[in-house]
Formats: sequence, structure tokens, C-alpha cells
Amino acid sequence: MFYATPIIFILVLMANWWLPLPATNLDYSVEILDKSGKLLRLYTTKDGYWRLPARLEDLDPHFIELLLSYEDKNFYQHIGVDITAIFRAIGQVLTTGRLVSGASTITMQTVRLLQPRPRTISSKLIEIYNAIRLETALSKQQILALYLTLAPYGGNIQGIRAASLFYFDKDPKFLTLAEIALLIAIPQAPESRRPDRIHKYAISGRAKVLQRLMTSGAISPQDATRTLAIPIPSHRIPTPRLAPHLSDRLRHINPNAQRIATTIDLVLQRKVETILRHRQHQQTPGVTLAAIILDNHTWQVQTYIGSSNFLSKTYPGQINMARAIRSPGSTIKPFIYGLAFDRDLIHPETLIFDRPGPVRNYAPGNFDHRYHGEIRVREALWTSRNIPAIKILNRLGSNYLVSRLNAAGTKLHLPLNRTRPNLAIALGGVGIRMEDLVRLYASLANAGTMRELQFLQSNTNITPETLTHINVLSATATWYVTDILADAQPPTGFTANNRRLAFKTGTSYGFRDAWAMGYDANHTVAVWLGRPDNGYTTNLSGLHSAVPILLEIFALLQPIQLHPLLIPIPPNVLQVQNTELPVKLRHFEIPIIPKFKHLPSSRGPKILYPTPGSTLELASNANTPIHIEVAGGQEPLYLLVNGRPTAAQLQNQTLLWTPNIDGAVNLAVLDAKGHSDHISFHITRLTNP
Repeated sequence: MFYATPIIFILVLMANWWLPLPATNLDYSVEILDKSGKLLRLYTTKDGYWRLPARLEDLDPHFIELLLSYEDKNFYQHIGVDITAIFRAIGQVLTTGRLVSGASTITMQTVRLLQPRPRTISSKLIEIYNAIRLETALSKQQILALYLTLAPYGGNIQGIRAASLFYFDKDPKFLTLAEIALLIAIPQAPESRRPDRIHKYAISGRAKVLQRLMTSGAISPQDATRTLAIPIPSHRIPTPRLAPHLSDRLRHINPNAQRIATTIDLVLQRKVETILRHRQHQQTPGVTLAAIILDNHTWQVQTYIGSSNFLSKTYPGQINMARAIRSPGSTIKPFIYGLAFDRDLIHPETLIFDRPGPVRNYAPGNFDHRYHGEIRVREALWTSRNIPAIKILNRLGSNYLVSRLNAAGTKLHLPLNRTRPNLAIALGGVGIRMEDLVRLYASLANAGTMRELQFLQSNTNITPETLTHINVLSATATWYVTDILADAQPPTGFTANNRRLAFKTGTSYGFRDAWAMGYDANHTVAVWLGRPDNGYTTNLSGLHSAVPILLEIFALLQPIQLHPLLIPIPPNVLQVQNTELPVKLRHFEIPIIPKFKHLPSSRGPKILYPTPGSTLELASNANTPIHIEVAGGQEPLYLLVNGRPTAAQLQNQTLLWTPNIDGAVNLAVLDAKGHSDHISFHITRLTNP
């Protein structure tokens, strides 16, 4: 033995000229993590293994202690090779004709895992040489971490972290003695001791480890006996597949990252995925659901679901519907109104007609085929009337709407056969992604300021102030829109759980898309239902299909302190009744002749509205007053209808009269000096189905 030792080192020196050191730059499984570092998704390596880097500081120290006691007691003393054990192995080969020694150190086993070779004497010599070289190239901690990264645990599982995840569904930070013993036993015979394949061999392998640890004094007999009675897992635990669409996307755009830390909240993501899977079972075949939850303060995406069943066999569940271009239905309407508020075209109390009729050769109807005559802009928006929205967009300009939203980074996609936007945008005649729509609605909770969605935790220095932003609407217009949408009523049988919530629905042509967009002070939530193939459905609507899901999701979120206002009131907000508005904002469709705006009282009254010969269309059950605009005259003013004095309330040169008649009306206004003006017009009642 004394003369053989120099021979081994001579062989090592000779081999140094022609044997490369085994490569240690490994390919690892990509980990997608939630905001707390919990695993959302795991991908196999390019060669098909589940392999995660082992970090000693993240492993149970008791596991490391028992592993070295069982595998390599002198690990921290030797230089990679136990010379005495090697000569004992050579002697076994000479006497038995085969290699039966179990004297390989952890360093030698690591070399073998890095560079597998046949179990021969020449292979053993190469492993010895490379073990010594590995010891000179890496620290003991690095070698041990490398071994625990590559140790085989059956099938395509490599390393302690992957094994602990697949067999115990946890990181190996805190392990029981039963778990430690099994994790030490499996690499000795990884295929036969797989607990999910040959259960009895896994049990006997663990028992062998416990016996040796007890014999060596590493554990007590009582611990060994108690541990033997603990059952072992009988199957592999599936890897998590949470936020699969986002995980795939982030992996694709970060191809060199091994760990991708996202802003997703795992607990919330799992709950919302469960809600959507349950709701999807209630839909007709082929319909899927998507949802996003956004933190309004940080713009971090907390939940991201591209479809309710990623592995569906009835529809292409792997299509990310949160990025699909879909018709928004009526969900664009708040921004039509908001931009009109900013341009002083309307005020929430402005009166506008809701009645059928073409606007620039475009003549759609209301969704419910019902019409309400003259209504306030506030009511027109929260009840989502189509006709008023189209009239406002016509005056605002479709090009202006598209250019403003595009400038904010919200891409509106026109149909392929159209080169210019038109009034159909108000009713969903355009395409948009859910990601862009949720940004738009989050801007309503942020005084009109819109920023980019945040998916990654990579830059901890990012704050809302440092994010690139642009103002879509003014703070005043945002407040008007929010105040109106907060009055929207959920479907019968559903409530907002005492939460101050603003929301808007959308249903596209052919019931292809059902939307609910909602926000409070802390969160913005988007919900969508539809067919990925853009096919017709018969029963989807934003109000009845998407809003119940929206409310169920909001019920999961941390409730905010109850407050009558969602956002602070900006200083320029005008909270007045219609009659207190500037004259030009009282009626959207009735022009006020400039020369009559400021008539002196001595000239007598002049009726500005209704106009002579006009027809006022009122809802069949309307009990709201007609606003009779008057200029000049000395108060008090008196109203005569068809020659009879009629009670009317006077507010700022406006007489409020609630008619109880139809047909021709002869209306006169008389002032305190006996001066008068009169007009004739018609009142008709809209017949709704």
C-alpha cells in the first residue's frame, strides 16, 4: 500500500494533460415565484430534469449532519479521496472480480454525477483524479451543494430541493427525521427506492438508513423506532401550475433567468382560479373566463388568469385571453364621457335625449330596446344607454378618442376592413386587450393618471412616482366618472358587501364577450367571459355573467374603511343641479341663441327651450320635470299650459314642469310686469317593449 500511493498520484499528474475537469455550470429548472418567494410554476431543464440549485443556507442543518454521518464522515478532512478505502475496493476487485466497494466519497459521487462512466477500474481512477481536482477548484460547501443539486431521486428528479418538493410538497428548510432518512436512502438506489413506484423498497431503504444512523450514535434508538412507524408518501406531488399564462410569458421574455420573482399573490391567485373554475362549469361548452387584480397604489398585478382551465380539452385553454384582442362592449363609454367632461361638452347633470334615431347615418338601438326620453348624463352612463353615448362621441370625435387613448399607451385595434375610427367604438366596435382595459380603469382610481402594469419584483426601487405615467383624464373628469359608476346597481340578488365600489359592464355584439370592470380605492379588477374562437353565445352579458364574479372576487380582498367617496374631491368639481349649471351645459342638444342669453328683465321673458314646433319624447312612465329655459323677464315668473295657470318650480331662470298630458301643448310664460312669451310644441310618449 505504501508503494502504491505514489503511483496513484503519478497517474493523476499524467492524466492532468488529457482529462478535462467535469463541467459544473449546470442547467437548472426555471422557478416562477410569487411576491413572497412561494413557487407558482416550475419548468424542467432542457434535458428534461427537475433540477433546482441547492443552497446550504436554505437546507435543514440536521439533514446535512445526518447525510455526512451516513455517506462521508470525513468529508471535511479528506481531499476528495479516501486512499485506504480505494485500496480496499481494489482488493475486492482482485478477489471477487467485481467492484463492490461503497467507499466513494461525496466528492467522488459528485464527479460521477457530473460525468457518468461505466463501473470499471479505469473509470474509478478517473473519478479519483477528478475528485482531487474538484477539491482544489471548489470549496467543501460548493462541492456539497453541487452533490445535493445532482443527487438522483428517481425518474427525472434531481437534487434535494426538487425531491422535497415532489415527495413532501415543501422546501427542505425544515424536515422531519422520517423525511431526512428517506431523502438519504433514495439516492443509493433511486429507481428501486422511489416511494411512488416500489413502496416496500422505499420503506426498507429508509429503515437501513435509520439503523446505521442509530448504530453510529447519530440518532437515538427511540427516535429510530418512532420514525419507522411513520408512513412514507406513496405518490409524487404535482408541481404547482399557478398563473400559467403569465409564467410562460415571463419565462419567454426573460430567457436567461433561473428565478423570476413576480408580484403575484399566491394565496389570492389560487382562490380566484378556484372561483373561475367553478364558474366555468356553469357556462356552456367552449366558454372560458379571465381575470386580473391590480393594486391601485403600486400598479402591481396581484392575480393574473388568462383562462379558467389551462389544460382544457373543450377549448384552447392555453390561449391567454388577458392579452387577446377582444371587443370591449360598453366598457369604453366612461372614457367617452370623461373626455367630454374635460372638454366642457357635458356635466353629469346635463340633460340629453335617449331616443331612437340616426347619428351621422349610424342608428343602433339600446341594449334593452327601451328608451327614456330626456335624461341626465349621469343616468345615461350608469345605465349604459347607447344612444346618448353615441351622440356624445359624435361631438367629441372618434379620432380624438382613439388618439387620446393611444397616446396613453392603450392600443385600440380597428377591424381589418376599417382604416378610420367611427361611432361604433362607443358600443365595442374596436378591439382591446384586458391588460390595457385594466390600466384604463386603474387610472380612474388614480385621478386620471395611468402607468404601466408591474409584473416583476426585480426592481425594489420602483415606486408609483418613478413609473412612467400619463394623464388620460383630469382629476375632475375622473371624479365625475367615478361618482357616476359608483351608483351602478348590481344584478338582483347580489350586493357589494357594504363596499364602496365603482363598476362598468360590457357586452359585445352576438354576446361574444361579457365584461365587468370594477375598482375601489385599493384595487382594480377585470373579469371577462367568452369563447376563445370568438363564437356567438346565447346567454352571456356583462351584468348577469361577469358582475357576480367581480363581486365574488372583491369579497376576497381586504375591505377598505367605509367612506362615501372612492377618491378625494378635486377643487374644480361642480356639484350643482341642472338649473344651476352654466346655460350651455344644461341641455346637450338644444343650442342656446347667444343674443338671448343675457336679456334684461325689462324686455320681458323669452322662452329658449323647448323650441317652437319641436317634439319632446318622454318615457312612457316618466315622472321627471321638463326644464323650460327662460331669459329675461322680471320675477316671479308664471307658467300657463294650454291657457291654464300651472304649478312650476323656478330655479335660475328655469321653470320645472312635470307634464301629465300628451300631444299639442301651447305654453306661455308671464312675468311680474305682465310681459309674456309663448310657444307651441308636442309631447309624445316613447313606447317600450
